[in-house]
Amino acid sequence: MIEPPKPPDEKQRLETLRGLGVLDTPAEERFDRVTRLAQRLFGVPIVLVSLVDAQRQWFKSRQGLAASETPRDISFCGHAILGDEILLVTDTHDDVRFHDNPLVTGDPNIRFYAGAPLRAPDGHTLGTLCLIDREPRSFGDDERETLVDLAGIVERELVAIRMATLDELTGLCNRRGFEMIAKSALAGCRRAKVPATILFVDMDGFKQINDEFGHGEGDRALREMACCLHASFRDSDVIARLGGDEFCVFLAGTGEADLKSPIERLARHVESVNGSREWQLRYSLGSASADLSETREIADLIREADERMYEAKRERRASRVLKYP
Repeated sequence: MIEPPKPPDEKQRLETLRGLGVLDTPAEERFDRVTRLAQRLFGVPIVLVSLVDAQRQWFKSRQGLAASETPRDISFCGHAILGDEILLVTDTHDDVRFHDNPLVTGDPNIRFYAGAPLRAPDGHTLGTLCLIDREPRSFGDDERETLVDLAGIVERELVAIRMATLDELTGLCNRRGFEMIAKSALAGCRRAKVPATILFVDMDGFKQINDEFGHGEGDRALREMACCLHASFRDSDVIARLGGDEFCVFLAGTGEADLKSPIERLARHVESVNGSREWQLRYSLGSASADLSETREIADLIREADERMYEAKRERRASRVLKYP
């Protein structure tokens, strides 16, 4: 067996995949109808929409297979995402990459595989729409075209998910996207036994910018704040605009004691974009962390971080301190 290598764009590919917020979500009819149709058209026992995560392939839709995921190092789809064309294996027993693969020698006893890559709009390959048979078989040009067409439907549905979870003005996640991704990330932190923290960031004086300088400048302020947040945190952190002038950041593997550096980076980035113009970016923030013994959900952490942010805002107003975090 040959283990699939990682593609050159692996870091960005995973960022795009996880940005969809689709991993570990329930089955959806929009994907299941495609895999059911493929099963009927090709007469194969197994059809999967497989998304290739860092250490596993996870099935958003599956027909004919009980497992919801398998390890990436034995996956066929891990090989399929390396190319632009369908990965076709007409008989696994004759292929050095797969003849002794556990998925071939044991359940589900794969003999035939055809996987069409699923690409995101940014070009990264996220997984496959794949056909599996327990008998070797041929696969003609017409069948290839049909599989590519069906994969295109899956790609469009993935784009629809992305658009539904994206804040159009800033390019960050919206509230729905943030809650989906952060929920999955928090579960991952618990499995890995590492802490997680939510930062709630609220812009101060935003209404005044809108009222005095117009909504165009207000939009500019929101975009600049989004850029500062993006520049201040890690690629693995999840940043969102929850609505209005409210932003949120999920930091995996980060506890309260680790917040000083990212908060200071944010302050420096905001200071660097505040020039001599008539309005300035100002903000208040609060945090809430989940340690290994807690079972609080994302909504609870957001609520606590929001409350702490307002406490900080009230203290600043009461003391008339103009220095921001």
